[in-house]
Amino acid sequence: MSECESMFQALSEYLDGELSGADCQALERHIQDCKPCVEFVDSLRKSVKLGRGFRSQEPVPPLSPESKEKLREAYRNSIAKP
Repeated sequence: MSECESMFQALSEYLDGELSGADCQALERHIQDCKPCVEFVDSLRKSVKLGRGFRSQEPVPPLSPESKEKLREAYRNSIAKP
């Protein structure tokens, strides 16, 4: 796994302030020197800010059992080790 991939996996915890001090410092050092990671972090920060500000006007309908299973499968595939 590349250093960038490792950083990407920790970004959500970093942006939420949940990353340990040492891991946070390592991520910040990497981001300072890596243009693709800087751009990705900026984009993720904007997405988080927009998401936190979103308020739906209508209740969200429940997911169908088929949709739930597709989401579970996509999640399992995303965390599967190569």
